[in-house]
Amino acid sequence: MNSGRRSSPSETIRIDLLPLEQQVKALTQQLEGDAEGLLSLLRLLEYLHREIQDGPFRKALPTDRQALYGLLRDMETAGGWPYIPRLQIRTFLELLEADQPSLKSENSDAKA
Repeated sequence: MNSGRRSSPSETIRIDLLPLEQQVKALTQQLEGDAEGLLSLLRLLEYLHREIQDGPFRKALPTDRQALYGLLRDMETAGGWPYIPRLQIRTFLELLEADQPSLKSENSDAKA
């Protein structure tokens, strides 16, 4: 029975992505030992990553500095951005904070 708890958007997305994840894992197992097949799979995944990143994701990024800072902070907390090492994200966040110190204090006030 439903406890009345609604799924968050990120939970819903994770649930929607489960079949795709399972298919990729199954294909990976099927291709075990086949370097060329696995390389083709990796190339396809990289192509899809870039297509999503350069298109819909880029268009969806916040346009104001504070919202972008919040997104980057959440990404740092949750494990980073694909293909961007955590250190670079942390450095970017520090640069944003240095550029606009009021973001840090506004953020602290919002949590209080």
